[in-house]
Amino acid sequence: MHDSPREIGRKIMNELMGDGYVEGKDKNANAFTSALNEYSEEVCFGRVWARDGIDRKLRSILNIAMLTALNRPVQLRHHIEGALNNGVTVNELREILLHTAVYCGLPAAGEAFKAAEEILKKRDLIA
Repeated sequence: MHDSPREIGRKIMNELMGDGYVEGKDKNANAFTSALNEYSEEVCFGRVWARDGIDRKLRSILNIAMLTALNRPVQLRHHIEGALNNGVTVNELREILLHTAVYCGLPAAGEAFKAAEEILKKRDLIA
């Protein structure tokens, strides 16, 4: 028997964000938010992130750039965590965000740098 896209998505989310991430989301879910959580699990992670063609590190790099461009710091923080779990280095992260300053604008990149700094300090990757 094959796992459903949602089951695959939940597995990928835990691999990306760390064991227990999905279970933590489940504890906070309610009738209002559960539809969005299920959509994210099934479509975003269970169908798109599960595809071959590009690896997870590159998907993480793309997400960082897009979330910076969209100025979405809350989601960006989650995806910075995932990017680090997917092998993006501190130096690569800095270069990705510096690159966004040119194409997305300094204010958006500044917010992204703040979000990244917060995560990197929490992980003791920078002083």
